[in-house]
Amino acid sequence: MPMIKITFRDGSIKEYPQGTTVMDIARDISPGLARNALAAKLNGRKVDLTVPVNEDSSIDILTFDSEEGQDVYRHSTAHIMAQAVQRLFPGVKFGIGPAITDGYYYDFDVPENFSPEDLERIEEEMQKIIREDRPFERTEVSREEALKMFGEAGEIYKVELINDLPEDAVISCYRQGEFIDLCAGPHVPSTGKIKSVKLMNLAGAYWRGSEKNKMLQRIYGTSFPKKSLLDEHLYRIEEAKRRDHRKLGAELDLFSMQDEGPGFPFFHPKGMVLRNELEDFWRQEHKKAGYHEIRTPVILNRSLWEQSGHWDHYRENMYFTNIDDLDYAVKPMNCPGGILVYKSKLHSYRDLPIRLAELGLVHRHELSGALHGLMRVRCFNQDDAHIFMLPSQVTYEIIGVIDLIDRFYRVFGFEYHVELSTKPEKAMGSDEIWEMATEALKKALETRGMEYKINEGDGAFYGPKIDFHLRDCLGRTWQCGTIQLDFLMPEKFDLNYIGEDGQKHRPVMIHRVVFGSIERFIGILIEHFAGAFPVWLSPVQVKILTVTDRGLKYAREILATLEDNDIRGETDGRNEKIGYKIREAQLEKVPYMLVIGDREVENRTVAVRKRGEGDLGARDLAGFVETVKNEIAGKC
Repeated sequence: MPMIKITFRDGSIKEYPQGTTVMDIARDISPGLARNALAAKLNGRKVDLTVPVNEDSSIDILTFDSEEGQDVYRHSTAHIMAQAVQRLFPGVKFGIGPAITDGYYYDFDVPENFSPEDLERIEEEMQKIIREDRPFERTEVSREEALKMFGEAGEIYKVELINDLPEDAVISCYRQGEFIDLCAGPHVPSTGKIKSVKLMNLAGAYWRGSEKNKMLQRIYGTSFPKKSLLDEHLYRIEEAKRRDHRKLGAELDLFSMQDEGPGFPFFHPKGMVLRNELEDFWRQEHKKAGYHEIRTPVILNRSLWEQSGHWDHYRENMYFTNIDDLDYAVKPMNCPGGILVYKSKLHSYRDLPIRLAELGLVHRHELSGALHGLMRVRCFNQDDAHIFMLPSQVTYEIIGVIDLIDRFYRVFGFEYHVELSTKPEKAMGSDEIWEMATEALKKALETRGMEYKINEGDGAFYGPKIDFHLRDCLGRTWQCGTIQLDFLMPEKFDLNYIGEDGQKHRPVMIHRVVFGSIERFIGILIEHFAGAFPVWLSPVQVKILTVTDRGLKYAREILATLEDNDIRGETDGRNEKIGYKIREAQLEKVPYMLVIGDREVENRTVAVRKRGEGDLGARDLAGFVETVKNEIAGKC
């Protein structure tokens, strides 16, 4: 029998008889892998485990440990949910049912809206289908056969999808039991492979996302191969609700959103303390890294935005005004202003690199339905910087930005991963320029020894970028820091420097942010710390609680000492029981409480309570002040 060579992810090669299935290969590797295998990537294409291999191939067996494996698992669960709905609600019409982050959904056209009680029934029916252990069977059909099959079944949405497929498209369907669906696959071997399922919630969704189309009923769900993983996921969801920055922002009096300015956040005094601490830290670190801070106008004329390319590539996200019968735009990005600062004088090669940093207020038009607290707003401060450099300095400067971003995130205790985003469909510049810029970013990452993955087609319209995705304490990821390499803007704005030869040369430009949006970063911090900020960030670092009015004078002396040492304090001298005052300070998540009773007044000491640790006993004031100052200095 002819033999074929199979190359595995680790680079090893092994021979198998032609026609060996993917599952046979998984069994040969180990019984454990065979048990956990869900699907595979064969020469980069995702396939079912039943697929025979008939030529030399590279293979990667997918399990639930990978994102792609999770997508297969959950998309298969979506099909099980659709089958359950078909059994319980005859006449239902089916939309689409993709896997999404941490779950899946399916859109249904039903005569009456689903109820929460219906979700319980559907989930019970799904468990029956799982116990039936029906195989997922793939068939490929012609366009005519597919249109006939789904047309006769009255599946108008499937017919529309089929008609939108390219003429030469391979049309595949998957059947489990009596249910058949239009689907590219792959799927797990059988319904019994799915273990723990949970339907989460209901929503309305316009077909294909257009309000011109019918509103369908969308059911969201999730699934895991172990109940313990499902329980952990549900716990994280509840914990995320408890940490919701919108809820905590109101409770801690940090910020608010008002009907008079939807999408435009209002920062309260305590929120401004937090914000100013972040900005002060930003300024200190950037000064040490050789940046010069600038500020550019919020409104600039149309010709500038046409020159930068934003008018053609970003106009739908911009706000406009008219001044002296001329068109102006409210800036959505800071880069054109930074470019004008660079261009305001002639530079020598000896001046480069020039690092210009700006905490710039930008405005971007967001649909009202997309707004979400501080995470998605219409105005925010972006901690931009633009570096103008010699071509020979590119790698060094990118590594310098990576190091700076790494220092910032370590202070907050964030882990992160890196993605390299390449040329989008809507982009300026030639493929050659994009290739050169992308290779420069790759070289910097590899020189720095950083692992990264490619995010195809997600670059900025003027250049590729490196994105930093933070992981918070709940395991969620947030894209914050970005490094964008730009050979195009210097060309469009005719930027120059005088080289060693006395001639004009074109600099290379880096756009980069660390926090990203200050507002969004604050939202992330609120949820990451659940409002219990480290001492250096806490709006109130010490709260002084008096047991009786006899302690008020001493409490005021303590507050003055704290203020003299740049420690933020408040006094609670209300005529309330001390237990009530302590509980309120705990709800405010103040790091330290000082309880002042008659003994403390007499001994000139303070009774210290620390957030999360409770009563620490009596301390002398000077020693306590030194402890807090050390924590602040150490960014603790």
